[in-house]
Amino acid sequence: MNKKEYLQKVELLKKYAYAYYVLDNPLITDEEYDKLYREVLKYEQTNPNDALIDSPTKRVGGVVLDSFIKAHHIKRMWSMEDVFDKDEMILWLQRVTKHVQNPIFVCEPKFDGASLNLIYENGVLQKAITRGDGVIGEDVTQNVLTIRSVPIKINYKELIEIRGEVVIKKSDFEKINKERLELDQPLFANPRNAAAGSLRQLDSSITAKRRLFFYPWGVGENSLEFENLSQKMEFIYKLGFLSPPFFKRCQNIDEIEKAYDELLKLRDKIEMMMDGLVVKVDQISLQEELGYTVKNPKWMCAYKFPAIEKSTTIKDIVFQVGRTGVVTPVAEVEPVEIEGAIIERATLHNFDEIERKDIRVKDRVIIIRSGDVIPKIIKVLTNFRDGSEKKIQRPKFCPVCGSELLDEGILIKCQNLTCSARVVNSIIYFASKKCLNIEGLGKKIVEIMYKENIIKNVLDLFSIDRQKLLELEGFKEKKVDNLLKAIENIKGSECWRFVNALGIEHIGEVASKKLCENFGLNFVNATKDELLEIDGFGEEMAESVLEFVRVNGYMISKLIEKINPKIEQKTEIKDNLFKDKTVVLTGTMSLARDKVKEILESYGAKVTNSISKKTDFLIYGKNAGSKYEKAKKLGVKLLDEDEFMKSISNNSV
Repeated sequence: MNKKEYLQKVELLKKYAYAYYVLDNPLITDEEYDKLYREVLKYEQTNPNDALIDSPTKRVGGVVLDSFIKAHHIKRMWSMEDVFDKDEMILWLQRVTKHVQNPIFVCEPKFDGASLNLIYENGVLQKAITRGDGVIGEDVTQNVLTIRSVPIKINYKELIEIRGEVVIKKSDFEKINKERLELDQPLFANPRNAAAGSLRQLDSSITAKRRLFFYPWGVGENSLEFENLSQKMEFIYKLGFLSPPFFKRCQNIDEIEKAYDELLKLRDKIEMMMDGLVVKVDQISLQEELGYTVKNPKWMCAYKFPAIEKSTTIKDIVFQVGRTGVVTPVAEVEPVEIEGAIIERATLHNFDEIERKDIRVKDRVIIIRSGDVIPKIIKVLTNFRDGSEKKIQRPKFCPVCGSELLDEGILIKCQNLTCSARVVNSIIYFASKKCLNIEGLGKKIVEIMYKENIIKNVLDLFSIDRQKLLELEGFKEKKVDNLLKAIENIKGSECWRFVNALGIEHIGEVASKKLCENFGLNFVNATKDELLEIDGFGEEMAESVLEFVRVNGYMISKLIEKINPKIEQKTEIKDNLFKDKTVVLTGTMSLARDKVKEILESYGAKVTNSISKKTDFLIYGKNAGSKYEKAKKLGVKLLDEDEFMKSISNNSV
C-alpha cells in the first residue's frame, strides 16, 4: 500500500466507522471492517510519519492517567433555569418579551448526560474539558478521543469552543450494568451517571468500550458571523457532529407547548435519556440584550418533563442535622426504581409538611423524581392504612449530640456549635468545590478524621498531625502528602471563596462576592445599616451575617490569619465620561459584548441590562432593538460603537 492508497482507505474507514459506531447502520460486515482496519493500522505502524491524527485507529484508547488535571474554559459554561409547568413557562416568556421584541425560539431535547466543552484550533481538537464549576473543569481529552461522534479534525481553522452533552443509549446502559453485575461491581444508578463515570475513567480503553455519544447544543468562544444560534449550530453539524433528533422553531407559548407535547410522546422512542425541552432565543443580538444572571442565561431555559411517580412504603423517618443546625426529616422507603435510579430515601422538607400531609411511618405514599430534583413525597394513600401506622413526633433533642432543640415552628434547630453533625458538615462545606476546593478532602475523609479525633473543627485542618493520618487504614504517604498540600494551597484564596466557605446562612456565592466587594475582610465590622445598603441584601441576610460574626468572631479571625484571603485591590479611576455612570449595551458589535463591558467597567461604569430614567448612556451596535427606542424616548445619551471607540482612542474619557 502506498500513501495515496492509505489516505483513501482511511477516508473509507472513517465513513464505515461513523456508520457503525454512531449511526448504528453498518455499511459492511464486521469481517470486512476488521480487515480494512488491520490494513490501515499495519501501514501506520510501518510508516508512522504518514499516520493521520484523525485516523480511526487513534480512537481505541489505552492511555492510563494517574489523575485528571484541571483546565479552564475560555468562556464560562452556564447552567440553565428550570421551568416545570405551563404557568412557569408563561412567566419565563413574559420576562423575555418584556425586554426584547419579536423573539424567535428554538426548541430541542434536553439530554440527561454529562456536559462537555471541546476546544478546536487550526481545525484540530486541542482539549476536552468537563463542565466543572463552569469556569474550571477536568481535562478528559484522552477519553474523548475514543468517542466516535467527536471529530478529531474539523474543516474550520478558527479557535472555537463547541459545547454539548455526552450521553449513552439506554440499551447500552443496560448492557454495561449487566456486565458490572457479573463482575460483582457496583451498578450505575442511571444512564447519566454511566456517561459521567465513563468520561472520567483514568484508563481510556475503558471509556472506548462504553459507546458514548456527543450531541452539541451550543458554542462558547467563537468568531462565527451568523445572526442566529440555529445558523451557528447548523454550521457545527456540517463539521461532522451529530444533530438533535428533534428540532422546532417557535414564536409563542402555543407553539412551544405543541413542541413540548411532541417531544414528550417521543420520550420512550428516542434512545437517549431526556428530561425536558430546551427553549432558547434564536437571535444572537437579542440574547446579548437579555444577558445573564449570576448562574443562568436569561435567554434560555429547560422546560422539564413531568416527574415520574411511583408508589412505595415508608419504613422509617430519620432526622439529619445540617451545618446550620437545621434538623431535616427524611423518609426511608422501600426501594423503588424511577428512570433507572433506585430510590431509597425521600425528603420531607420540614415538620409542617409532615403535619399538613399527615405522613406516618408505614404509610403507602407516592413519590416523584424529576431530573436532579431530590425525590419527594407528594401524596399519602390513606386507603391503604390498616391501623399499624405511627404518627411522627417532633423531636425535642438533637439526634446527634442530644442537646435540646430550638423549635421555631417550620424549622427545628440544634444550637450546639460543637454538635458533631454541624462540625462535620461545616468542614465538608468549607472544603467543597464552590468554596475553598480542597482536593481530596471529601465527606468520607472528613468523617474519618473527625471520628479519629484528628480534627474537631475547621481550624484544626491547619494543624493536622501527619503521623496520625499515616496510622489510619488506607492513608498512604502519597495520599496524605497530597491532602496536606491541598490544604496548604488554599492560603491566599480569593476573599469571596473564604466568606462563602464560612457557611453563613442565606449567604451564598453571589452574596459573598458582594460582601467582599463592599468591605473586603472588614465585613466582620460592618453594621446592619451598612449591610442593608448592599444591592440585594435584605433584613434576613444582614441579621444572619451579624449573628454569625458575633458567635464565631474568634474562629473567623484565626482563619483569616491562617488563610490570608486575597482581596482584589481596586485601582483609583481618574475622572472620565463613564466614571460612576450607568451604561446599557444593545445590538451586535464588532467587539464581543463581554469585552465592551470589561472596557467600561475599567473606566468605572456600571453596566446593566435594563433601560430606565437612571441610565446615563446606551451604547449600540447593528440591529439595535427595543432598548434603543426606549432610550430615545427617555432622553438617554446614545453612542454608537464607533463613537464609543473614538472616545476611548482619543482619551476623551
